[in-house]
Amino acid sequence: QVQLVESGGGLVQAGGSLRLSCAASGRIFWIAVMGWYRQAPGKQRELVARISRSGSTNYADSVKGRFTISRDNAKNTVYLQMNTLKPEDTAVYYCLADLKTTPGAGSQDYWGQGTQVTVSS
Repeated sequence: QVQLVESGGGLVQAGGSLRLSCAASGRIFWIAVMGWYRQAPGKQRELVARISRSGSTNYADSVKGRFTISRDNAKNTVYLQMNTLKPEDTAVYYCLADLKTTPGAGSQDYWGQGTQVTVSS
C-alpha cells in the first residue's frame, strides 16, 4: 500500500524556522498534488499549502510570505519551509498526497500521521 511519513516537527521560539518533510512510498504510479494541512486544538483541519506536479502552488493567506512549499518528484517528497513562525502556527501538520496507485486507478487522497509543531512566545 501507500505510506506518507512526515518529519521535522518540533518546538521552536517565535520568529524561528522549521522545515517539514514528507516522503511517500509504496505502490505509487503518479502523484498529482501534494500538500500540507494543519489542525490546532479545537479547530478544523485547514489548508496550509499545496503544490502540483508541475510546481504550481497555493497558500493560505495566513502563511503567505513566510512558508514555502516545494517537492522532489523523483523522491515522491514534499517539503514545507516555515520561517518567522508565530504562536498561532502551533498545530499538528499533516501531509497529503493525491495519487494513483496504478495507471487505471482513480486518484485518491492519502494522509500522513501528522507531526507536531509548537511555537512558543
